[in-house]
Amino acid sequence: MPADLIILNAQVRPIFAPAGTTAVAVSEGLLLELGSDEAIRRHAGPETRVVDAKGRELMPGFIESHVHLFMGGATLAMLNLGSVFGFEATRAAILDFTATKPGDEIVYGYAVNYVIFGEDRRPDRHLLDAIIADRPLCLLATDLHCAWANTRALELAGILNGADVGPGAEIVMGDDGLANGELREFAAIRRVRMLSRLKDRDGLGYEGRGIVSDEDRSHDKALIRMAADYCARHGITTAVNMDGNTYQAGLMRDLALAGDMPVRVSLPLRLEERHGPEGIALIDDFGPEVPGRLHFGRIKLFMDGVYDTWTALTATDYPDRTGFRSEPLIEPSIFNAMCIEADRRGHQIATHAVGDGAVRATIDGYEAARNANGRRDSRHRIEHIDTIAHEDLERLAPLGIVASMQPVHPPGSAGLPLEPTTTIMGRHRWSTAFPWRMIRERGVPLAFGTDWPVSPISPIYAIHSALTRQPWAADMPDQRISLDECLLAYTAGGAYADFAEDRRGRLEPGFDADLVLIEGSLDGLAETEDAARVALTVCGGSISFDGTL
Repeated sequence: MPADLIILNAQVRPIFAPAGTTAVAVSEGLLLELGSDEAIRRHAGPETRVVDAKGRELMPGFIESHVHLFMGGATLAMLNLGSVFGFEATRAAILDFTATKPGDEIVYGYAVNYVIFGEDRRPDRHLLDAIIADRPLCLLATDLHCAWANTRALELAGILNGADVGPGAEIVMGDDGLANGELREFAAIRRVRMLSRLKDRDGLGYEGRGIVSDEDRSHDKALIRMAADYCARHGITTAVNMDGNTYQAGLMRDLALAGDMPVRVSLPLRLEERHGPEGIALIDDFGPEVPGRLHFGRIKLFMDGVYDTWTALTATDYPDRTGFRSEPLIEPSIFNAMCIEADRRGHQIATHAVGDGAVRATIDGYEAARNANGRRDSRHRIEHIDTIAHEDLERLAPLGIVASMQPVHPPGSAGLPLEPTTTIMGRHRWSTAFPWRMIRERGVPLAFGTDWPVSPISPIYAIHSALTRQPWAADMPDQRISLDECLLAYTAGGAYADFAEDRRGRLEPGFDADLVLIEGSLDGLAETEDAARVALTVCGGSISFDGTL
């Protein structure tokens, strides 16, 4: 049978295919056969595209298990300040960027570290005013759970004098009785994000209500398409989105049906406490899926925020804040009821949980669902697990919970400073912080991602970060895992977490032809981030990125 695509002269790891595999044949979007170059050449026909891998490494396409495509697409037009530190360097970068964006629209910087102006001073409106005073300016923190706005932006947003933004969020006030510019959590940040053309349609809290013009819909679809192309450039063939609503479902369906989605997308329904268990039914408004390209069936919840804004829910007190553990974003009895209803309807649940208290409350909710509905293959997920109590590590595997984690998140890795996170978190939590090794040792399924645009999207860079991570103190355990384990977390582990292990994550006849060719040495990532790069990406048998030329 003639193949549509043949890749020859490749190297393939035994974790992905039988030993001796050097070539694959692809037909109608599926892997037709694996084997030697000689065996696979027999499938060449007059219309077959033949790719000479030239000894490059062939592996399954990367599965990005935690990403925000719409927001990520929007940040591609923003100023990335992730590597910038110091007032003068920040000022120069913002002014240079602003010069390319004439007019009076709000200026955004993202990936901003909390210590961008030094460990002794968090950003505030006064510092931002000293950079730009006559035009609205907003800097989004690297975790996207905090932002800082200048006075002009606060005035235009109507929050210079403060405002009630609901539980779990805060407009921080200064000693002068005015907002000091720091906005904590999504409800507060949204007030300033409404100043942009997007009107926060890409935000985590947007519910897809209201009328959007055809022009804006086209603009938004273009952003998602750019994000999908960006995924393909980095070898990603499946993107598990971690925010979703009926509006996004419609945009992505349009793209998928038009053949303009070069990556498979799994989209959830994001809900808050106010929706309660009744809100689970809102996923029915998503409409039909696009088989093989757009999948629904997941509920996304937030149990807490992050340590840097003291919104991570902890199991014990924060250091130097006796009696303070933050508050859950969803009250436990409501969370349990939502889990029970989602599980009863057969949906997978993915919950953001950073603090050890949030992780415990999430496990409690999943346990309540099992007790109410009985045991099933639910694969409910916990997103992040920055910290976890020792006793709760033992509860994950028996409940079939999947750990969805990001190797670019630990402070001290991927260019992130240790402070203020490690101090706010407290040393007593370090031994089980970002515990990849402990989770693997307990047989808990592990899926890797980046949380882009929170962190750089490149799986190769993320793997480098995982392999080079160092303990925060000499007496702390080493949580690193091996290269093969990292690759499995980005392929087979991601497929399992997305209920796709029977068609993705390995190289096997009949599986989806989702492939990536790697230039350089993956093994060299333990030494340098430049040791490898993506040369070719194939999604469903179609080449979605070609960097071989």
